[in-house]
Amino acid sequence: MDERTGQRGTAGMAHRKRRMRKRKRQRMIRRMVLILILVLVVILVGRVIAQIAGNRKAQTSAKPQKVVEDPPAYDVELLTVNEYSRPGTAIDPVTGIVVHYTANPGTSAMQNRDYFEGLKDSHITHASSHFVVGIEGELVQCIPCREISYASNDRNHDTISIECCIADDTGKFSDATYQTLVHLVAWLVGRYDLRVDDVIRHYDVTGKLCPKYYVEHEDAWEQFKSDVADYIEKNGVEPSE
Repeated sequence: MDERTGQRGTAGMAHRKRRMRKRKRQRMIRRMVLILILVLVVILVGRVIAQIAGNRKAQTSAKPQKVVEDPPAYDVELLTVNEYSRPGTAIDPVTGIVVHYTANPGTSAMQNRDYFEGLKDSHITHASSHFVVGIEGELVQCIPCREISYASNDRNHDTISIECCIADDTGKFSDATYQTLVHLVAWLVGRYDLRVDDVIRHYDVTGKLCPKYYVEHEDAWEQFKSDVADYIEKNGVEPSE
């Protein structure tokens, strides 16, 4: 073997050794990356498990919301079953309460109830509500709570609707109307195992300016929900097991 052949052989061996060292480094890097990924996955899974456990603990330890057992006094003046205001369709499990205003200043609860009743003959539109609260605080039930009303569009199927009479174009509820509404909503929240945040405006369903004053004055709406919560806390009782 001449000198050049020996040099080529030596160079080849050195090249193979470099490739082997390179491959070894690459395998080590891959192992380190894999270990790092596994560590991160374990940490992430641990955090998720801890969060779930914390949420369950909070739910378990949370104090049950009180329940208002008695509704405000109300007259039951049910509408005739008809396709325009009382279809007689069974309601789904109730998940919310929707507050409306009548938009016809000066009318009473019974006048609005009678308007709904008259739709079976006039066929003007489809409209109704479960309850109507009058300017003097009077309360009329138009539709059983086990049936839907025609009031809240896409939420008719799972909400209880309440129309509130108004004294003027501002749409602000009178004090008597307001107090009856607070009591009624507080009772319904307990009856259907809801939370105060499940009480919404017609506006929150469709964007309609209803109830007008409480859409234009967001602070007044938040105060209303706060008043409902306070009423429940003050007048409610701990739910029975």
